[in-house]
Amino acid sequence: MRAVFLDKGTFSEGVDLPAPNGISDYLTYNDTPKDDAVIIERCKDADIIITNKVQISANVISKLPKLKLIQLTATGMNNVDQDACIKHDVALYNVAGYAVKSVPEHTFMLMLNAMRAGIYYHQKVADGTWQANGNFCLLDIPLIDLEDKTLGVIGVGTIGKRVSDIARAFGMTVLWAEQQGRAPRNDDYTAFDEVLAQSDVLSLHCPLNEKTKHLINADTLAKMSKKPLLVNVARGGVVDSHALTDAINNEQIIGYASDVFEQEPIVTDDPLLTLANHPRVIFSPHNAWGSKSAQETLWQMLSKQVSDFISQAK
Repeated sequence: MRAVFLDKGTFSEGVDLPAPNGISDYLTYNDTPKDDAVIIERCKDADIIITNKVQISANVISKLPKLKLIQLTATGMNNVDQDACIKHDVALYNVAGYAVKSVPEHTFMLMLNAMRAGIYYHQKVADGTWQANGNFCLLDIPLIDLEDKTLGVIGVGTIGKRVSDIARAFGMTVLWAEQQGRAPRNDDYTAFDEVLAQSDVLSLHCPLNEKTKHLINADTLAKMSKKPLLVNVARGGVVDSHALTDAINNEQIIGYASDVFEQEPIVTDDPLLTLANHPRVIFSPHNAWGSKSAQETLWQMLSKQVSDFISQAK
């Protein structure tokens, strides 16, 4: 079978991405523009498309009669027209569970940097502020310990549970938020609004869907009575960036640590960029998933899925 990988450049250099077993013709592109005509031309003879974030529209799928499988190198599937896949009998696979170490560790990198103003203090060393001050230390922004703080987890899947385990090792109390508007399903969960009110840190790990779009908005931010740090490694659209920016500027919450944004790469007029120099704001470019180990695990899982598909198709 012939496979085309449309955006190999979303992986790090040096990560080995060999063709899965059963693929006889393997063509890769570092990236592919958002242009249906280009995608169709590149994939016109493909049995399998491999992609991370390239938009595969109904129009593209309808113009590729040989296409049998779209294999995503990610968990999210909203970049592919799923109805068109069903209509044209094209299988659609994703990969899940590959970043169960990478994302939780990245979560705490963001959390600790914001709570201890890590980027701010790094800059004070690098730009000469510390030397000019003359004291043996700088402490103009308070350092906040995680121990004895309450962490609210919104989205209690595999990653949310792993974050909970790490938080407890730091000596934090962990609250699992029930879905908004629902009574807690059991004693392990706490009502959503109560988690907002009690948390010193809120960590987002929920999917983006109709229920979670702008889940963090002006109304929910107003319920965060302890002025928490908000950490987002879920999806950018879970947070209303305008409301979040206002909340930081109005000191409703102490900071924001995020790996994800409503548009990626972040657009120049995103209001969040106005917070970039805030001592308790830290951004990363949607790479929490991407430790070298996680990328290698992802490709192993993907290769097995593709090879199994080819075997079953024979």
